[in-house]
Amino acid sequence: MGKENITYITHCATRLRLNVKDEKSVNLKALDQLEGVLKSQYKSGQLQIIIGAKVRGVFEAVSEMIDLSESGIEVKSVSVKKNPVSRVIETISGVFAPVIPVLIGCGMIKSLLAIMTATKLIATTSGTYQIFSLISDLIFYFFPFFLAVSAAKKFKTSEFLAVALAGAYMYPTIINGAAAATETGVRSLSFFGLPVLLVNYKTTIIPIIISVWVMSYVYRYIDKLIPDMFKILFVPMLVLFIMVPLELIAIGPVGTYIGVTVAKVVTYLYTANGVLGAFLFGTFRPVLIIFGMHYAITPINSQLIAQYGYSVISPANLTGNLAQAGACLAVFFLLKNKANKSGALTSGVTALFGITEPSIFGYNLKYKKPFLCAMVAGGIGAAYINFWGGGATALILPGLLALPTYIAKSYIHILIGVGISIALAFMGVFIFGITEEETPEEGEKLAEVNSVNRVSGTVTVNSPLEGFVKDLSEVNDTMFSQKILGNGAAVESADGNVYAPFDGIVVSLFPTSHAIGLRSEEGIEMLIHIGLDTVKLEGRYFTAYVKQDQKVKQGDLLIRFDQEEIKAAGYDTIVPVIISNTADFKRVEPVEINTAVNKEQPLINIEI
Repeated sequence: MGKENITYITHCATRLRLNVKDEKSVNLKALDQLEGVLKSQYKSGQLQIIIGAKVRGVFEAVSEMIDLSESGIEVKSVSVKKNPVSRVIETISGVFAPVIPVLIGCGMIKSLLAIMTATKLIATTSGTYQIFSLISDLIFYFFPFFLAVSAAKKFKTSEFLAVALAGAYMYPTIINGAAAATETGVRSLSFFGLPVLLVNYKTTIIPIIISVWVMSYVYRYIDKLIPDMFKILFVPMLVLFIMVPLELIAIGPVGTYIGVTVAKVVTYLYTANGVLGAFLFGTFRPVLIIFGMHYAITPINSQLIAQYGYSVISPANLTGNLAQAGACLAVFFLLKNKANKSGALTSGVTALFGITEPSIFGYNLKYKKPFLCAMVAGGIGAAYINFWGGGATALILPGLLALPTYIAKSYIHILIGVGISIALAFMGVFIFGITEEETPEEGEKLAEVNSVNRVSGTVTVNSPLEGFVKDLSEVNDTMFSQKILGNGAAVESADGNVYAPFDGIVVSLFPTSHAIGLRSEEGIEMLIHIGLDTVKLEGRYFTAYVKQDQKVKQGDLLIRFDQEEIKAAGYDTIVPVIISNTADFKRVEPVEINTAVNKEQPLINIEI
């Protein structure tokens, strides 16, 4: 079976679900022999490949292998519900993740170049300097192209059309027009009477990400609309015809409009109350970096330096950058994975020299708390320096090598402000910590922590439901009846309530709330699957009262489900209760079958 045979793919709590064009071409025996596959079967006209707890990772890996632009496959992932802010942050971090190595490489060369020029090892007029400068600016100059590729992969759309959108942002007509706008007075072009602003997009971030995200929907819609024989001619043409004007007229300039407004607000705050303005700008400058709006402040700094000889706004740039460095270095100490630690250290060092993108997008924003700690620390440091009359006499990359260009009533206050920013960010991360995702390297260590207490004896697990107990062999699903996922029991619920059978933690909660995974304090792992094929109800008739990673006490209400409505929809409501790490024990079996049980009574005996 090749990917061209797949027309639809999704997953539930334990299995991949695929629709295929030709069922005869699928070799179930060969699938069953694959490592990690517990069993494959056809059910309700759908190919189901039973994986178990690792199904989500397998689904994501398979999805990456499928090219939507060529196959037209509909790939559907059922993901954990998250708030909009978390989704935006994770999307941005996900888009940046593939380009982090290039960011770090260019950032380190830029830092090295700054050191060599500061120590007079090379002259800024030399060819060597120009080549080093070229290398260090590669990703920053052509940022939209790098992000277009990673965004296309993230949103599962055409990479080449995404690069074309980046090319529109970087086309000489736009870039050169923006550079010459001051001299020519021409700041926009007319497209059927609509203004196309001439903006320098070379260092922008958000416009290309939003553009590719919008294009992913436009592309899929047009691809479905156009007949197969005309796709090659009309799909790319129509996508570009719609997207390029849209991004140049609306999506791209939005950041410019907001940036101009931010610049006016910053100017007002510094005029009304310098210390408050410094604190707010120092605090929120990293947010401006994320959206590529921090360059809107540059003209203000230039004007202040030209008029007064120094800029009171520039110190916030310095403290904001160094606070991000301090936070990232703290992340380095807290991380356990060696590969992640190495990247965090390198990113923290480059931030000390003024290149904060690897720190922000690679680590601080990813773990959220370090980013927030750095924001506050940068604001406090900026306010301190402003209170003592601090400023900068030149526009230079705000890092340690720029310190000689800063002034204050006493220079010691510049150093103290910088120290405050780095130290507070560093200590804040240590106090509030980070939540590091499990990595393959840490698998063995985490397995030791989460493994079952090996003290000999028998553990009795209470029933998570009140109702009638049946043997798993009576469940009309081979995954459960043949105990592929593990041994346990099945319960016909009397009231549609699911309770915590022990003290532990919710390790997995499917978004549709039809299945939940628990782990006890002793390391017993339980899967409670409400009904058969109920994932197709997409959450209807299920209500969850807990969240993933939440600690629970025995007897806590976990899920409530409407049995009558589920039965009326044509689904079996029997609830398999599986000990998913059965292999870790000598014996797992139900206490008694064909009998009534309540949540205070034992359901399964486990011999350790």
